[in-house]
Amino acid sequence: MDDFEAVVNLGISEDELSKIIGDYEGLIIRSATTVTPKVLENSGKLKGIARAGVGVDNIDIPAATQKGVLVMNTPGGNTLSAAEHTMALMLALSRNVVPACNSLKEGAWDRKKYTGNQLNNKVLGVIGLGRIGMSVVKMALGFDMKVIGFDPFAVPKEAEQLGIDVTEEIERIYRESDYISLHIPRNDQTVDMISAKELKTMKSTCRIVNCARGGIINEADLYNALNAGTIAGAALDVFTEEPPKNNGFADCPTCLVTPHLGASTEEAQIEVAVEAAKILCDAIKGGPVCNALNAPASGGGVSPVVVRYAELAKRIGTVMSTLAPGHIKSINIEFRGSIAEKPVDTVATAFTIGLLQPHFDTVVNMVNAPVLAKHRGISIDQTKNDQIKDLESSFAATVKTDKVTRTIRGTVFGDSLLRIIGIDSFGIEVTPEDTMVIIFNDDKPGVIGSVGKVFGNHGINMNTMGVGHEYQGGKAILAVSLDKTPSEKAAAELAGLDFVNEIYVCKLQ
Repeated sequence: MDDFEAVVNLGISEDELSKIIGDYEGLIIRSATTVTPKVLENSGKLKGIARAGVGVDNIDIPAATQKGVLVMNTPGGNTLSAAEHTMALMLALSRNVVPACNSLKEGAWDRKKYTGNQLNNKVLGVIGLGRIGMSVVKMALGFDMKVIGFDPFAVPKEAEQLGIDVTEEIERIYRESDYISLHIPRNDQTVDMISAKELKTMKSTCRIVNCARGGIINEADLYNALNAGTIAGAALDVFTEEPPKNNGFADCPTCLVTPHLGASTEEAQIEVAVEAAKILCDAIKGGPVCNALNAPASGGGVSPVVVRYAELAKRIGTVMSTLAPGHIKSINIEFRGSIAEKPVDTVATAFTIGLLQPHFDTVVNMVNAPVLAKHRGISIDQTKNDQIKDLESSFAATVKTDKVTRTIRGTVFGDSLLRIIGIDSFGIEVTPEDTMVIIFNDDKPGVIGSVGKVFGNHGINMNTMGVGHEYQGGKAILAVSLDKTPSEKAAAELAGLDFVNEIYVCKLQ
């Protein structure tokens, strides 16, 4: 990096940054600096922004993309720090470190009161087997803990090699664990994932550690469980609202709290800063682009129809991530007709992006999608058939999980109009856009009217709608794209209709 000049400006305001940013080719920031559209208005020479850390909420990525500025982050730099903090909290809970320390400082000497527990031979349940979760597993094995692992999406091949007891039943984690550690993103599926019901199934000696994201544990239910002695303790580094307000944990002796310190070590801060500088310099010099959050979907030589099929595949992947819950066992995508004659690796990667994104905190894109899939042990088989059947060309994806097997087919009409044309055995035509609701139902009169009435009562407009039915069997499907996402109440009303068998709500924004 000798050919780069580094200029350090600390505590710079938005106005000041917006005036000078065009004179620089690269920008490295941490969490305190916000890159707004105003800052990027006169981007000038700016080619890339690197965030020394994971979160990029402080960067307006669409504005940067519009200006042609790459945005990158450093998701791997804090892995060990977050894993070590998890173990530190686990040990502190086990040995009553904080209350014993405070007691001694106040003049007491009460060894019996603060008798603790060993980690040795205890059962650790790890929910989420990504980078940090797997690092925690390796550290816990060093304490001779027994590890049960669960991942809601896909399990790395390394997991069983390490001797993790991988389970597809998350309830086993709740029932059998002495310690539970969370390492999953916060999304629609994981908010309040652990609440009163799950806490009641745990051992009274169980202790929970959350260094992942706030909101995965219902804080009010956790507070009540701790006070009632339902579980033995909890350690929280993350909260639904940060800094937390009026959650009661300050007065709860069995709850240990820290102010989001998972990545706060000198080594981690140095590592992410060095990594940010390296990836930014490489990108500016025209070298390999790493961890780009807004990498272009295709290069200049890709035909417009492939670009449109890539967008279709990405949307189908997003729908599939909702429609096919469980651990992924196999994936096959099929290109048929004229699209099969073109280079379609971009299309396959776009499908992977749509499928993975809901399961990751970091932005998934053309650069990192193959790496993330490989780490989770996910491989995608491709088949091509240039023989035309029904349509000039089509794209189909089949995903088999431990719970279901789903197939979604789609096509592009007129080189621009994206359509889903089949789900499982049902022929259907609907535009994958905005929010989609997909209902598997009994084939009977009045379905469309009843569903439409619920949407109307909640002020929701239907943009496009498709229906399909079996010629034998009495089953049907209704898929609609909507102008806004149904509330929990609206979704519950739909689920309560007597003809509804399954209902899925998928956000494509």
